Amino acid sequence: MGCWSAEYATKAYLRTIKMGSSDKEPNVAEFISALSAGKNAQLMVVACATRAGSPALGLVAAAHQTGGRVICIVSSEEELQLSIDILGCNATQVEFVVGEPQTLLSSEYSKADLVVIDCNLENHEDIFKAVQISAERRKMSTTVLGYNALCKNSWQWGGSETHLLPIGEGLLMTTIAARGESSGHENGCSGKRSRWIVKVDRCTGEEHVFRVRSSHRRAVIKA
Repeated sequence: MGCWSAEYATKAYLRTIKMGSSDKEPNVAEFISALSAGKNAQLMVVACATRAGSPALGLVAAAHQTGGRVICIVSSEEELQLSIDILGCNATQVEFVVGEPQTLLSSEYSKADLVVIDCNLENHEDIFKAVQISAERRKMSTTVLGYNALCKNSWQWGGSETHLLPIGEGLLMTTIAARGESSGHENGCSGKRSRWIVKVDRCTGEEHVFRVRSSHRRAVIKA
């Protein structure tokens, strides 16, 4: 699928979000699922600081649509068992690995096309760099998401262009271009740069997150 499919899937989810005590707040699992499915991700990896949770569930949901693999990296056998208990029947759709994410993403899973990193991991920036190096060696770009970004005040990774989305405890998103591609390109969409705009409907309280692409003209969105 192309970049517009990913954007459509993301917007379709975000249009259903409503802010307020009686309405559903932005859901990390659903956003990750919509984005992963829209990008037709085939090898999805999540690196957890502790046990697996909603990000892994989002990848499992996407895998049902894409037919891809879901890898969950945890730090210990204890966290592995807790993850299996938490995910329940969904655990059968996940390949659990105990180890160091930075090492695994540089070797066995260097071809991941979508990586989700828990920013509570002390070395989450080094993990991102490992993904970046692997992606630059390939001919396809890699999308990287960082959840719990606000917990660690993680506003950017390695100087790369990232977007901090108001979802859950903060969700970082960036795309690492393959070698030979411009950082402004994504999934074959060339010559366009993008930015994210968050708007809240004052009447309904509904929150919309738009991805705006432009070549040279400044994009204008009317309320």
